[in-house]
Amino acid sequence: MSHKILEGKKGIIFGALDDQSIAWKTAESVADAGGSFVLTNAPVALRMGTINALAEQTNSKVIAADATNLDDLNELIDQAQEHLGGKLDFVLHSIGMSVNVRKGKHYTDLNHAWMTKGWDVSAVSFHKLMQCLYQKDAMNPWGSIVALSYVAAQRTFPNYNDMADNKAYLESIARSFGYFFGKDKKVRVNTISQSPTLTTAGKGVAGLDGFLNYAEKMSPLGNATAKECADYTVSLFSDYTRKVTLQNLFHDGGFSNVGVSQEIIDAISPNS
Repeated sequence: MSHKILEGKKGIIFGALDDQSIAWKTAESVADAGGSFVLTNAPVALRMGTINALAEQTNSKVIAADATNLDDLNELIDQAQEHLGGKLDFVLHSIGMSVNVRKGKHYTDLNHAWMTKGWDVSAVSFHKLMQCLYQKDAMNPWGSIVALSYVAAQRTFPNYNDMADNKAYLESIARSFGYFFGKDKKVRVNTISQSPTLTTAGKGVAGLDGFLNYAEKMSPLGNATAKECADYTVSLFSDYTRKVTLQNLFHDGGFSNVGVSQEIIDAISPNS
């Protein structure tokens, strides 16, 4: 990205695991746009991933934090402000996990303890994060908070399992907390509903290749890549979108507004 539209802006990026993750690509795009940031993930994720290489590449600091733990979040926010030299301008929540998906449990036979854990990690953590930011008054006016979602929050995708419920709850939190963040702090809160994307987390969803191929055939512009999502997120962190808030923004090549495409009609036609 050639324009330094985040010059002087500071933030936190949650969820970078490896170079396939959207959070990783966002960190690269934010750095290219002139922003500075702290990278964070859960301790277990830090051990699994290669985030230190990203930190070196982007001249950023890694701070471990469990996003479901209020003490960890408060400490993270304090350390981030100290390291970056002031209040924050942007935060990316790119966190999602379903034990039921990992263990292959069908939606009609969920382990509800696992469901609760995934709900806490994928959605409630967003409320916990914003509550800590809000109570600490850690965001600058006109700052921007973004979380990543998926169209399964509104539509049925059988293999997306309880992650669909998590994303629906995540989007509701963005609207509800975003109202108070906007009124009281002049901070924007939005979610991005991204195309199905081949990330390490996404690979756990059964039939992901089918998702990708179907969405590609349905979308007039084709699926949005992780890098394209990262660049879109940069625009939401910038001053060019100061009055955009409480929105679930579809970044999916047009998929969400297409009933059926000619490619799909041709594929299922008995004469094809």
